[in-house]
Amino acid sequence: MSRSIAYTSSPLLASPTPVWRSKFIVAVIALSFAGLVARAVYIQIIENEFFIKQGEVRFARTLALPASRGRILDRNGIVLASSIPVPSIWAIPEDVPRAPEGLKNLARLLDMPLAELNKKLEDEDKTFVWLKRQVDESVGNEIAALGLKGVYQRKEYKRQYPEGEAAAHVVGFTNVEDQGQEGMELAFNKELGGRNGSRRVIKDRMGRVVEDLREQIAPVDGRDLQLSIDSKVQFFAYQTLKEAVLKHKAKAGGVVVLDVQTGEVLALANYPSYVPGKRQNLSGEQLRNRTLTDSFEPGSTMKPFVIGLALNTGRVTPETQIQTAPGRLTIGSATISDSHAHGILTVNEVIQKSSNIGTVKIAMQMPPREMWDMYSSVGFGQKPQVPFPGAVSGRLRPYKSWRPIEQATMSYGYGLSVSLMQLAHAYTIFGREGDLVPLSMLKVSAPASGQPVFQSKVAHDVRNMLHLVTGPGGTAQKAQTIGYSVGGKTGTANKQEGRGYAAKKYRGVFAGLAPIDAPRISVAVMIDEPTNGQYFGGDVAAPVFSQTVQQTLRVLGVAPDLSVVPQVITDAVEESF
Repeated sequence: MSRSIAYTSSPLLASPTPVWRSKFIVAVIALSFAGLVARAVYIQIIENEFFIKQGEVRFARTLALPASRGRILDRNGIVLASSIPVPSIWAIPEDVPRAPEGLKNLARLLDMPLAELNKKLEDEDKTFVWLKRQVDESVGNEIAALGLKGVYQRKEYKRQYPEGEAAAHVVGFTNVEDQGQEGMELAFNKELGGRNGSRRVIKDRMGRVVEDLREQIAPVDGRDLQLSIDSKVQFFAYQTLKEAVLKHKAKAGGVVVLDVQTGEVLALANYPSYVPGKRQNLSGEQLRNRTLTDSFEPGSTMKPFVIGLALNTGRVTPETQIQTAPGRLTIGSATISDSHAHGILTVNEVIQKSSNIGTVKIAMQMPPREMWDMYSSVGFGQKPQVPFPGAVSGRLRPYKSWRPIEQATMSYGYGLSVSLMQLAHAYTIFGREGDLVPLSMLKVSAPASGQPVFQSKVAHDVRNMLHLVTGPGGTAQKAQTIGYSVGGKTGTANKQEGRGYAAKKYRGVFAGLAPIDAPRISVAVMIDEPTNGQYFGGDVAAPVFSQTVQQTLRVLGVAPDLSVVPQVITDAVEESF
């Protein structure tokens, strides 16, 4: 039988409890719950913006959706630059284990010293640090296989340049942020770059996406860019130039190939060059696009323009005789000389023999303004209209300041300066009907119309003179080309140093056209400071012209117009300069 409990036997339980106390306790609990509900309503409904913002600051991220950069193509659709997806390695420093073996393997795969890796990871307050951008896919796979906590990968785009150093000064390169830094990559950065998209997400502390906050904005890929460059012509021009610079132990060199009919740039090469995909340790010597950024006194390559002006104004004809004896001419206190005393020369022979005396005597018949207008009309003293950063205008002083001796020296290429691109462009007037066609770095679908400079007959007459230069008795017989007739003009100029000229530093230049009767291309070559015994333009630059012309015309499908092999010349005439 169970025993009943007498609660009243306890004095504590036996004391009566006031009713208000229990009601008070219940009321406090109810008010607490009401306060919590009110606070929740306030935070989540009434004043939720602040707290949402604070949450986003801690966990919400805007992820960039990179646009794929447009390709750069040559005129035949061959890829000169393209983007490929590659992994970039990043980390959360505080999460990365400090096990020596794991870090040592990671440093080895990242190709960096262990000390450098430790330095990147030493700030544990950071939640993000790049370890290495744009690594190879195989490296990314090996790093993932390590399974290191706190080390992650992100997809980025990396540029590839299949033509390497041969086309480096044309295409340029981008930086690690995929922004153009040189060449066409810089000139058309906006068009190539496209527009990045974005994605707003919530991430956990491990960097994993937990939730999308809003609809993503899709990226707009950059558009492709088709250049006028022919990759085969570019490669042959670069290789030929490189061989010549090394052979003559020269400081540098450049070559430009233009389509006479359309004004398109078919090749633009410089040496020394660089590999666009390798941005480390690049020097100014490698990066300089000398064909556009360097100007120089062009020497005797200016003579055809002065003769062309004299023909155009009726002052002379190709057969007009000029007395050049005794091979010296004094103007004021200065004396101009030829390399040989030629005696009486026709205007044709003045160009063929590259006579300074003959050219000066013709030039001094003209008012300075006429020469200045002519030089300006062919583009000298003006920035080339090509979309390249750093293109120079050269130097052509106002005609009002010319002294007689300055007018004389400018007729054979001293006292003014041009870039190699300007020189090649100017020579196109002799390959056309005397007009100057605009330059283009982009592919042109139809021949362009030009600005008249000389009469059509004058252009033909000068072209015949240029052909004589490359034949027997001329100064550029090494410019002759197997299967094709050519014409051009040599130039050899002392290099300026300060206010004077270096005694043994020269630039050898050659500019010309081919085939000579119906020109398709204009080619200009410059060899800077050859030091291996030869320095005349006919010796160092003309052979580069010859090989470049032969390869270019074959690539373009131009039928040979000669059935004989060029003569083996042993009595080339030295030019005056």
